[in-house]
Amino acid sequence: QVQLVESGGGLVQPGGSLRLSCAASGFTLDYYHIGWFRQAPGKEREGVSSITISDGSTYYEDSVKGRFTISRDIAKNTVYLQMNSLKPEDTAIYYCAAGQPLIATMVLQPHEYDYWGQGTQVTVSS
Repeated sequence: QVQLVESGGGLVQPGGSLRLSCAASGFTLDYYHIGWFRQAPGKEREGVSSITISDGSTYYEDSVKGRFTISRDIAKNTVYLQMNSLKPEDTAIYYCAAGQPLIATMVLQPHEYDYWGQGTQVTVSS
């Protein structure tokens, strides 16, 4: 049974940091992209970052470049999202997902992903 479980969300002040984890079970990550997506109330789900497990290539949405870092631990079947310099506009439910996008320009598109976690809430507020 394929399962993705996110953890690490919470309440943090502006400028603070959080590290999200995405633990996979029921399959090995080697042949997948793992993406992080977020959805704020009243907004569409958007891609934040993605990593190609096989070679470690990373991709970021423009608003998080330089602040967020995605990484993988193949031995633990886990992907991380380190989020620094958090802003109130980063507040959302964050989801991880596994998929096999055909081309690099599609790696932040939610419809390219087949398996999804349940999400973890990130709230940035003073």
